[in-house]
Amino acid sequence: MSAPAREVRDLARAALAWVSAHRADFALGEDALAADGQVDLSWKPLGELAQVCATVTRRTPPGDPLHTRAADLLAFAWRQTGEGDLFLRLQRLEPFATYPLEVYAALAAAGFRHPGYEAATATVARTRGWRHTEQEPTRRLGLLMAEGHGGIHRDEPREGALRRTWLGGLPEPWTFERSAGYALTHVVFHLTDWGRADGGVPGDLTDYLAHWLPPWIDTCLDARMWDLACELLAVAASVPGLPGGTVPDDAWERIAAARDPSGALPEEGEAGDQGACFAHHYHSTLMAAFAAALTAGQGVPV
Repeated sequence: MSAPAREVRDLARAALAWVSAHRADFALGEDALAADGQVDLSWKPLGELAQVCATVTRRTPPGDPLHTRAADLLAFAWRQTGEGDLFLRLQRLEPFATYPLEVYAALAAAGFRHPGYEAATATVARTRGWRHTEQEPTRRLGLLMAEGHGGIHRDEPREGALRRTWLGGLPEPWTFERSAGYALTHVVFHLTDWGRADGGVPGDLTDYLAHWLPPWIDTCLDARMWDLACELLAVAASVPGLPGGTVPDDAWERIAAARDPSGALPEEGEAGDQGACFAHHYHSTLMAAFAAALTAGQGVPV
């Protein structure tokens, strides 16, 4: 393994170690089923933890320390859901909410399943109300992927949703900004099943990304937008066919230097600018682990 590859792998290991040390902050609280519960502070972090760890376990062999750590965190996430029982209770409380299925899909991708929840969700998914829920195209694409993991299969083609997204329209590259950046990364994550599957990105999108990912990554690094930079690095590592040089030579060195002494990566700015708040570090640190694990195992899915 080359020195740069070792450095990327070490960054993945350190990021997952920080996440593991803060696993209590990912735990679902007593308000997880409350009608006025803050989903973005409870289910969303847990779902993102599961999504990243599902990919790490897929991209690393059993016995690898990264695999072991990610598998342990996945088991923790599944226990937080009452081994799936909370999804069924949520489905009964909010039958047309999509976020429970999206979180469940991340765990199902790693082999954790709850037949009762899948049966209940499949019933709701047959309704016109579910099929015609109005959503932004990127979210729609993600829901189609989540349905597949949840055992729901229907004929709505992904191509239609894809071509209505910002990335699917092959926009003028100078229109790239923060919201467009997050939209395009999630389009790629949905098409590649969060880096777990090859071949999902159409050729015209691959060619477009080959041209414009390098300056976009460099722009985000210059702006110290570490969270978005890591998502773009994950895109670069998950799309087959991108040429060498897509990632700036010093990208990982700059990501490593941006971490605070605890090993956490701030969402943006200098280490310490946002204090030690979990909310401003967990996602960017997860994305650093995600992008680094994909890069370290690039082209070698397990």
